[in-house]
Amino acid sequence: MKEQLINRVLYCMQDIIKETELSELKIVLQNVLCTYRVESEKAELKVIDGGWTEDLEGYLMAKALEGKSPATVQRYRYELSRLLSYVDKNVVNVTEADVSAYMQMYKKIRNVSNQTLKNIRAVFSSFFGWLRDREKITRNPMALVEQIKVEKKIKKPYTDEERERMLMNCNCIRDRAIMEFLYSTAVRVSELTALNREDIRFTSKELTVFGKGAKERVTYLNERSHRYLKEYLDSRTDDNPALFVSRKTPHQRLSKNGIEDIIRRIGRQADIHAYPHRFRRTAATNALNRGMPVQEVALLLGHEKLETTMLYCTVAQEKLKTDHEKYLSA
Repeated sequence: MKEQLINRVLYCMQDIIKETELSELKIVLQNVLCTYRVESEKAELKVIDGGWTEDLEGYLMAKALEGKSPATVQRYRYELSRLLSYVDKNVVNVTEADVSAYMQMYKKIRNVSNQTLKNIRAVFSSFFGWLRDREKITRNPMALVEQIKVEKKIKKPYTDEERERMLMNCNCIRDRAIMEFLYSTAVRVSELTALNREDIRFTSKELTVFGKGAKERVTYLNERSHRYLKEYLDSRTDDNPALFVSRKTPHQRLSKNGIEDIIRRIGRQADIHAYPHRFRRTAATNALNRGMPVQEVALLLGHEKLETTMLYCTVAQEKLKTDHEKYLSA
């Protein structure tokens, strides 16, 4: 009953305070209520089943063993815990109507995009599919939950001119080094934040990145990225092993949010819609448009499937016209 009360409070507060504050609120509630006995005033008020917790832990363990990152596993836990707490049933009794009602409520209250809702649906589908494969449930409720339609938009890469404008709006060598590093190496932000100074092999201008699923790949520095990075590291006086750190003492390792804030700030100053992942898309698009085989672009990005790589690339219309004339001329 006590845990039910805490979950209800957190559910009501989820649109008012941040997720980090929700975690702190949960700890406070648990500490305050630990010495109290909580009983329902009405006998008919149901108590949270809680039978789903063991199944959830089993699923999350399986995902971790598959090589999913801790951040991904935590996201699965967050979304599934919210669904199962809201539905308040054992997994064998969850229906498609339960899931649909939750998703409709989620969309209405949080006003999320269809893409976000589609990603959440995929988590639910993976969980119930896992339960069905292990015969923990007889039917997958997600089979009848409506698909989420997402408008397909072409996500444009930075133009060369936009990248130059952003470089001109950097107010320190660190920010220029970050921008050129993201472009040259095509790394994800999470991969960048995990890198240390010793990971860079300046002589060969290469480094090894540990990506999704604990898979490693080698990527490279171009001449400008090599120059900016070396200049930045030579200017540092701290002893933090992290590749990129905050400018103020105690010079802590930059987080994912920290790097995103830096890129967004520079983008606003340059009047450009900027975010870190767009550098990865730009690197893939430029490499493909300038003649790099798609198989090599996939290796650069750490993709197993070429279809995934092609989703990142925007073929320039001018090149498409030139190639059309070249390969389909009469």
